[in-house]
Amino acid sequence: MPLRLDSAQVDFEQLFAGLLGAKRESSKDVNDAVAAIIADVRARGDVAVAELTNRFDRTSLTPDTLAFGAEEIARAAAEVPDHVRAALQTAHDRIRVHHEKQKPEDHVYTDALGVTLGARWTAVDAVGIYVPGGLASYPSSVLMNAVPARVAGVGRIAMVVPTPDGAINPTVLAAAQIAGITEIYRIGGAQAVAALAYGTASIPRVDKITGPGNAFVATAKRQVFGQVGIDMIAGPSEVLVIADSSANPSWVAADLIAQAEHGAGAQSILVTTDARLADAVEREVDRQLSLLPKQQLARDGWEELGAIIIVASLDEAAGLANRIASEHVEIATDAPEELVPKIRHAGAIFLGHHTPEAIGDYVGGSNHVLPTARSARFASGLGVLDFMKRTSLLGCTPSALSALAEPAVTIAGVEDLDGHGRSISIRLNR
Repeated sequence: MPLRLDSAQVDFEQLFAGLLGAKRESSKDVNDAVAAIIADVRARGDVAVAELTNRFDRTSLTPDTLAFGAEEIARAAAEVPDHVRAALQTAHDRIRVHHEKQKPEDHVYTDALGVTLGARWTAVDAVGIYVPGGLASYPSSVLMNAVPARVAGVGRIAMVVPTPDGAINPTVLAAAQIAGITEIYRIGGAQAVAALAYGTASIPRVDKITGPGNAFVATAKRQVFGQVGIDMIAGPSEVLVIADSSANPSWVAADLIAQAEHGAGAQSILVTTDARLADAVEREVDRQLSLLPKQQLARDGWEELGAIIIVASLDEAAGLANRIASEHVEIATDAPEELVPKIRHAGAIFLGHHTPEAIGDYVGGSNHVLPTARSARFASGLGVLDFMKRTSLLGCTPSALSALAEPAVTIAGVEDLDGHGRSISIRLNR
């Protein structure tokens, strides 16, 4: 059964703290294993990548067959039914239009002293996109990573996707084709992250790696950070639904199940002001789970990690939402916009009864690569800015330098950096 809490309980804070602190990932320490894999790839390059992939994914790759060929990509993409390709194209176009609005403009101005200040934005040269390919395949993740990179102006996008037992979902390659990705490798795991970060004979290194993966992938991204940039360390997916008496219990239950079926520690939480709705949702979840063709994964997730919390008001619900800092927050009320200003920590907010989180996963236009595990307190979802860098601009005229010299030389002296001070004063013949 899911955890059931009421904020009026005397021990609520203790139980709620337990919910916040519960570990939803495997406790197995993978750091040493990942460090060994990275070291092996750095030492032996393509040979190590092929051997490790063959061992973990039960394939028979050689250094010459790590990459998908152009004809192979075209053949696989051609297998995708027209209606599926049309859906992917719709998703691509909506994601592109939304992310184009995020692209920043250079800004340069001259202040009252005549100092030129500003910033210019440039794209990262090369990006590596990790697309999961184990328990499930996610063509939507291809689009969510590739489209903002393209909008940012990234020149080279290299995609890695594991192919367990040598199989690949053709829709993943179709999505890559729609996004204009031609450099695709059939590798995954820590060895793929290492290859992208350090480069091999056949896989040139990149400057940044984005995309979700399992614990080995997340740990590898953490270990190569600094050599390359990364987007975030993704944990298990999560949804928090805030609902009042106006919500439809069947719809809320469906949204909770949709998140639970991700498995791998995914969590679904309902926070509601209506105890009768809570009861109805719990019954509906059980009923709808029995209708799913593959119900066990979602059932296990709901019963082991799910939670229903009853609160006295929507303001209290918003307060709990900020403490949970969920990846996805749905506001299932008649006036969702009234609650939005009160929710400060969320990866994405979904407004009203007719905005299921799954729309954001696919075709809404916003990005579904979002901060998890309470990192929405300090992080944002993937966007165009993740593929760009800001370079500061500064320029002084002779008079501007003269006006700023004294305080600058003074600070240099305080920091005991006389050379700094002299590099300023020498220009003024002091």
